[in-house]
Amino acid sequence: MKLIIKFFPEITIKTRPVRKRFIQQLKGNLKAVLRAIDSDARVSGNWDFLEVSLGADPTLQQCCIERLRNTPGIAHFVEVHEYELDTLEQLADLCVENVGEQIRGKTFAVRCRRVGTHPFSSPEAAAFLGSELFERCGAAGVSLKNPQVWVNVEIRDQRVLLIQKRHEGMGGFPLGTQEPVLCLLSGGFDSTVAAYQMLQRGLLPHFIFFNMGGRAHELGVRQVAHYMWERYASSHRLRFISVPFEGVVAELLTNIDNPLMGVVLKRMMLRAANRVAWRLGLDALVTGEAIAQVASQTLPNLRVIDKASDLLVLRPLITTSKTDIIRTAREIGTEGFASSMPEYCGIISVSPAIRSTPNQVETAEANFDFEILDAAIAAAGYHECEELEQPMEGMSDVEVVDQALTGQVVIDIRHPDEREQAPFVIEGVEVKPIPFYELSIRFKELDPARNYLLYCQKGIMSQMHAQTLADAGHGHVRVLRPRAAI
Repeated sequence: MKLIIKFFPEITIKTRPVRKRFIQQLKGNLKAVLRAIDSDARVSGNWDFLEVSLGADPTLQQCCIERLRNTPGIAHFVEVHEYELDTLEQLADLCVENVGEQIRGKTFAVRCRRVGTHPFSSPEAAAFLGSELFERCGAAGVSLKNPQVWVNVEIRDQRVLLIQKRHEGMGGFPLGTQEPVLCLLSGGFDSTVAAYQMLQRGLLPHFIFFNMGGRAHELGVRQVAHYMWERYASSHRLRFISVPFEGVVAELLTNIDNPLMGVVLKRMMLRAANRVAWRLGLDALVTGEAIAQVASQTLPNLRVIDKASDLLVLRPLITTSKTDIIRTAREIGTEGFASSMPEYCGIISVSPAIRSTPNQVETAEANFDFEILDAAIAAAGYHECEELEQPMEGMSDVEVVDQALTGQVVIDIRHPDEREQAPFVIEGVEVKPIPFYELSIRFKELDPARNYLLYCQKGIMSQMHAQTLADAGHGHVRVLRPRAAI
């Protein structure tokens, strides 16, 4: 099979040296991703288009086509049959053989593009081929404005390319033509779409994840990161950095004024990401924030948050609606991940500040023990994205039940403010309040002979922390999700 790759239009308007560099980068990217699928794949061409030759295996051909659809830098590509040009009469015979059955009983038109020196023009060739096809194939007629079938022919010197099928690409610039960046990845809708938009502009997005929900939380985000790399960026080496942030969250909840917790949390994330980016030689940070989507994302708060980083902070979704973000997530294949992984809600301010000032935040942060942040950064784990599909060592399944039995203990891990607003009581069952940020320490004090059920309003945080406890060897922990919440 032969494919013709057409470049994203913005590539073709670059200066000659830039265009050449972009095309060479795309060529190298295609060689890397296609030969990993089909060892017979070959890539050639260097200015107007690239040609891809694939082996004869139909299954591998379809895998390569799917990969090309998701390779940045490609506007579209077409499947073609290639022949040596002899005469227009011989070309007409080839067209009848290849597309005769497609146009039978339908209206059609011929589109011909000619490059080189020939005794006929492009319109003359199109008119001749159209006449021959109409007379010999039983077509319903010729319609130049709205045909049911387009017959596309390219004549390049002594070669003829009969186009069989067109596939749309994802556009953008080839990966590696722009600088690498560090994307803050939560696994939700916003951060995955922001990372995709970086990929689409040719930037290499490494991922940093701030783990506030234990190994189960990390497992979900690792799956998203691997999906993004494998589907859109497997031509390059991308890294996934996991920073344990539970201690930072506990310090915030203990020592930071409630209205400022969201802003301070974001500043701590940027501080950590900034230091990791410098270590990896990355040029900017990327977040999925959109203006006024939540309280911490007002203009005054974003201004204060940005002061925590020495690097440029890019926000590609800054004016994008949530509806459009979700639609894009559906198109790029991350909606399923995001739907099962809601944004982490461990820190919820009762009356969040929407117009914080640098002085207010700096005064609040004077009470924060920055050694805890230093320890989190030092404990960060660095992984290659291609390794993320491998099972995390020690992971085990945690049972979810919809009712508590007599003799079991329910641990309400919600924040004290949530418990106060919506107390949780089960008749005949002990309910013990232990906030999630104290759970790992206080759980050791509990009777190991009892069975414990973790509870939170949505069941997400409780499942993550139950997994953490199970990983630590506590086999008598389950998750309680009452039937109404399932």
